[in-house]
Amino acid sequence: MKVLLLENISGVAASQFEEAGFEVESLKGALDERALSEKVRGTSILGVRSKTRISAAVFDAVPELVSVGAFCIGVDKIDRAAASERGIAVFNDPHSNSRSVAELAMGEIILLMRRTFEASTQLHGGFWNKSSAGSHEVRGLTLGIVGYGKIGSQVSDLAEAMGMRVIFHDVAHVLARGNARPVSFQDLLQTSDVITLHVDGKTQNKDLFGEDEFRAIKDGACLINLSRGFVVDHEALARHLKSGKLSGAAVDVFPQEPETGGAFASPLCGLANVILTPHVGGSTEEAQQNIGQFVSARMIDYFQSGNSLLSVNLPHCHLDYEPNLENGPYRLMHIHHNVPGILRAINDILADRGINIERQVLDTRGQIGYAIYDINRPCDVAMLEKLRAIPHTIRVRVPGVVRARA
Repeated sequence: MKVLLLENISGVAASQFEEAGFEVESLKGALDERALSEKVRGTSILGVRSKTRISAAVFDAVPELVSVGAFCIGVDKIDRAAASERGIAVFNDPHSNSRSVAELAMGEIILLMRRTFEASTQLHGGFWNKSSAGSHEVRGLTLGIVGYGKIGSQVSDLAEAMGMRVIFHDVAHVLARGNARPVSFQDLLQTSDVITLHVDGKTQNKDLFGEDEFRAIKDGACLINLSRGFVVDHEALARHLKSGKLSGAAVDVFPQEPETGGAFASPLCGLANVILTPHVGGSTEEAQQNIGQFVSARMIDYFQSGNSLLSVNLPHCHLDYEPNLENGPYRLMHIHHNVPGILRAINDILADRGINIERQVLDTRGQIGYAIYDINRPCDVAMLEKLRAIPHTIRVRVPGVVRARA
């Protein structure tokens, strides 16, 4: 049982996999499609972060693959439809780095409003310029949060504790925290002293902030983007910073991001009162340890029991499992296309062999169905082959056993 971890995933994950009996290989960097297709062969579990793209071609190179873990929030670089069609579960962690991102956002709000970064840069260059011009307390200012999810709502709490007035806009109906209140997108642009973006990677958020939005923003406002690089038109942002329309910006994510140590270029480079960070919003030791623990635990549980709760692509099935009982029950998992007659076909095969079904659960998600069975006899090879031969079967698996897809 082999695990391949890319992009310097926390050692906590490797330790948990090793304790569960896996052989673990960890690499610091990402791999392109060709290199990954070669490296991943023979792997049961693959772990990545935000830079590795996992395509259908990669999945086809490793029929033994059981699950993929995104040790981050975003899963947009994983072909989830292709994973589902091959019976591969995809897991992520939408929670564990939210505090780290929220704290960075709050810190950058203070640094921008006090023009601390600009003053520090000048002092590093040997120029002493003690001045209060353009420097403000955050208390009493209006913070506009675009995207009021797990991160945005935490920023809301922190900002309100600092004495800021908080408004927010979200496409979904969400519950306000504290004294924050929802407003229209246009109202947020026109009234916020600081705007911070915490939207997801959906295509509709591409160029969410462009020329029209910058023109509508309150004069002298600051912008923070810790969400996705393609959300903001950086050329337009640079123009409005240079013109003085915006008084500052903090950007952690970019449309094109090099590998660690690679060359970086942006129209924002060299601009005063612009804080640039290399996509480190969630990169604290605490966050990475928590993510490593959370995602690896989900993947180990899925491998051993078939429980798919919190998978981002498969139906959510859960059935309590006690693998140490001497006389069973024995677990069986069946992933299939969501068409009529699958359960009857499975049940007929089990009944023909005199096998009793002690418990079972089924759930569907779009075109995919997933069933977990506890039966009173272990599965033999012949029975597994019969189950795999059922039309519309995608994958048949028993706990802790790596088997190629049906």
